[in-house]
Amino acid sequence: MTRQDHRATVRRVLLITLGLNLLVMALKATVGFLTGSLSLLADALHSVTDSANNILGLVASRFSSPYPDRSHPYGHQKFEAVGALGISAFLGIACFEILQGAITRILGGGEPLTLEGWELWLLLLVLGINIFVTFYERRVGERIGSPILLADARHTMSDVWVTITVMAGLLGVWVLGVQWLDVALAFPVALLVFWSGWQVLKENLPWLVDEMAIAPEKIHAIVTQVPGVVNCHSIASRGVVGRQVFIEMHLVVSAEDVDTAHDITEAVEAALEEAFSPVRTTIHVEPQRYVSDQLTYDTTAEK
Repeated sequence: MTRQDHRATVRRVLLITLGLNLLVMALKATVGFLTGSLSLLADALHSVTDSANNILGLVASRFSSPYPDRSHPYGHQKFEAVGALGISAFLGIACFEILQGAITRILGGGEPLTLEGWELWLLLLVLGINIFVTFYERRVGERIGSPILLADARHTMSDVWVTITVMAGLLGVWVLGVQWLDVALAFPVALLVFWSGWQVLKENLPWLVDEMAIAPEKIHAIVTQVPGVVNCHSIASRGVVGRQVFIEMHLVVSAEDVDTAHDITEAVEAALEEAFSPVRTTIHVEPQRYVSDQLTYDTTAEK
């Protein structure tokens, strides 16, 4: 079974968040230039990647149809994973730029920060927008199983923590007059950005390299519970559970005619669909007399 096409929903969410991220970027950049805050300008750079991620997501979603065609018989879902990896790359660039700016400020010095109360109120507005975007994208992404929206929600959540960190530093500068707080807090900002990129990479790389999706022992245990199944072997799976899984196997059945064998395979496909939906299963049927040395699995090794 191929998952439903939710690209229209993904595009709508990305367009809404793109508009909000552009507003956030403008507000941060304005306050950053007015105050001379390195950490806030770095945060604005982070928001530039938010907007770029939305655009990248729109492009990836355009080509990520779940429906197979002649050129892509397994569908186009990997385009979304490629888009998510693009988000990871943008986060890596942002991390490098933040660290570079902080080190430059330490070595070369700079003008002291000047801060007004209304500028902090603008940052509170920015924080509220980011929190809304995070939970909005995450809720829709979980509902439709979109890696692009979930990756972008994680990225925006890192932006929330970055903004909180920057605000804490600016409050320290404003209330206590501790100028070095601004530069010092640029380093944890960079670490938060890097961690977000690593999480996105870790979640999407298995899809692209066809890592095993489900332990064969687990598939074997489910399949052998179906009436008429003697055993199965040569089990392989790829994809990501919850997005799309492809399963292949050789199935030994207790059947003397094609119709009975077909009914058994249909039952096997239904059982796997119930357990790992959405899933596409390819089964090579073998008669009961088939002998193989690949039929036993250690069920304690389930993934």
